[in-house]
Amino acid sequence: MNTTHQSAAKTSTGLLSILFVALVGVTVLFVAGHAQSATLHDAAHDMRHATGFPCH
Repeated sequence: MNTTHQSAAKTSTGLLSILFVALVGVTVLFVAGHAQSATLHDAAHDMRHATGFPCH
């Protein structure tokens, strides 16, 4: 493998990692925000307040 292929492989691996983490984050927000379970919703609500994000 030459330097160009190594650099491209590192870039694509880094991009895939970022996309995976973003997808997991969006999934967690969606599930917690639209949860019908009062426990899950309340936990997300309390965490929003604890981190300083107003939600209402």
